[in-house]
Amino acid sequence: MAILMGSAVTLSTAANTKSADLVLGSYQFIGRGKVTLVARGSAAGMNVTLTIGGVAICNDLPISFFGATGGLSAQDHVVASQAVSGGKVEMYLRNTSGGALTTDYAIYYEPGAK
Repeated sequence: MAILMGSAVTLSTAANTKSADLVLGSYQFIGRGKVTLVARGSAAGMNVTLTIGGVAICNDLPISFFGATGGLSAQDHVVASQAVSGGKVEMYLRNTSGGALTTDYAIYYEPGAK
């Protein structure tokens, strides 16, 4: 069963800036398993970086799902889903546009999944 490691709704990122690390607390360090990142930006121009144990799962990857209405769907808005060996989890959002953008995201972890 998947564990929600971190999430936010309408997390605002100013124009041409990068967020602080978005994974903190109990799930900052994980073991072997599967990590799934689900995300949707308010408009084009939001990029995501997700690293686990120093290995980049997404390296400044543009979030291809965006829209101002509707909810975040764990089936429809999957940015990355990867089996990992574990380590420190870090996630950053970077706004490449000229205005502030918001992002909905959720990171799920399935311990021991292959």
